[in-house]
Amino acid sequence: MRQSAWQRQPLCAALLLAIFLPIVSLLLTGCTTSAIKPDYAKSATRDFEIPARLEPNVDFWRKVYSEWSRAQVAIHDDRYMDVIYQVATLPGPIKPSYTGRQQDFVDHLKASWRGRLTQLAQKVASNATLTSEERALAAQLRKAGGTAALIDPAERVRSQRGLRERFHRGLELSGRYDKEFREIFRRHGVPDDLAYLPHVESSFQLNARSSAGAAGMWQFIRSTGRHYMTVNGAMDERLDPFIAADAAARYLAEAHRQLGSWPLAITSYNHGVGGMNNAKRMHGNDIGNIVQNYQGRYFGFASRNFYAEFLAARYVARNANAYFPGGISYEAPVAHKPLRLTRSQTLSAFAREHEIPVHELIRANPAWRNPIRDGFAPIPAGSIVWLPESPKAAPRKREPRVDAPLFGAS
Repeated sequence: MRQSAWQRQPLCAALLLAIFLPIVSLLLTGCTTSAIKPDYAKSATRDFEIPARLEPNVDFWRKVYSEWSRAQVAIHDDRYMDVIYQVATLPGPIKPSYTGRQQDFVDHLKASWRGRLTQLAQKVASNATLTSEERALAAQLRKAGGTAALIDPAERVRSQRGLRERFHRGLELSGRYDKEFREIFRRHGVPDDLAYLPHVESSFQLNARSSAGAAGMWQFIRSTGRHYMTVNGAMDERLDPFIAADAAARYLAEAHRQLGSWPLAITSYNHGVGGMNNAKRMHGNDIGNIVQNYQGRYFGFASRNFYAEFLAARYVARNANAYFPGGISYEAPVAHKPLRLTRSQTLSAFAREHEIPVHELIRANPAWRNPIRDGFAPIPAGSIVWLPESPKAAPRKREPRVDAPLFGAS
């Protein structure tokens, strides 16, 4: 039988320390402050506006990406993002996911804050005398959201683990793709800073997958992916970062044509064009107004924060050396050339013809699934094959190399 948190003395001690130490001086400040004072106004552009009412959200995600490590967890209000109750250090070894002990720790922290906030809301409603800590808490909530913020604040308690190390690694990986991604976006007439989106979606991980079924660096769900790419049992182009980048550029260009603004188009990448059209009808083009007031059925925490996360990722990435003083070792751009097949071929036949080892072709073409890799299905005619650049990778002239832009403008 699994022991409870309170039966494990080290965790019990950690919880007592985290919950009951005097923390009023740290409370509601984020518990860590950057030496760099962000100037979001300077990073705003005509395409990527930063409404004042959205700055708390952007600043929250900046801290997640650049200040808080994965050994830290922030307990915060999920709607008034500048209300950060506590930043605690997780007990035990730090792994990609919470250990059972750490999950218990986080659950108990949230339960403790819900209890405090429930008591605060009841005392405010009955006009009872508040303690000094409760007065500070009430003042910060009122500052963030007026008297409405004091209504059921316990229902809005959320935890967020720091992503500093993950973001740093994503910056390094982005060196493989950034130049080519930007060229793809420019060819489609969309802002090339949209190349920062994978920081939000996947941290530039090729095989990223979500619980909703999204796959690849650009996190297309299967149904949307099929509108722009080949997605079947033999080939899943969502997993090809460059083909998926072209799909993202086409999606975003169309979303912008329909919605009329980049903040709405970017938010639609998470919430859908139909959902954002509905939000626009109700609240206009102001993304800050939409984030604060739109009550769409599926417009939850992720959708409300998607544009702010993009702005924060863009801000940190553009100021990476300031936030990561050790510097970023950007990886070298991917060295490959595209070839579009005029006829279908098995992988083994293609490898022999072009004198490229099978394992190198598989590594360069992540869209191929097991039927192609194992030789049970051919590489289809019309598809793109990436040729790794190496002394043995020069293709014969039997297939045309793609020298013109691989993807046409929309």
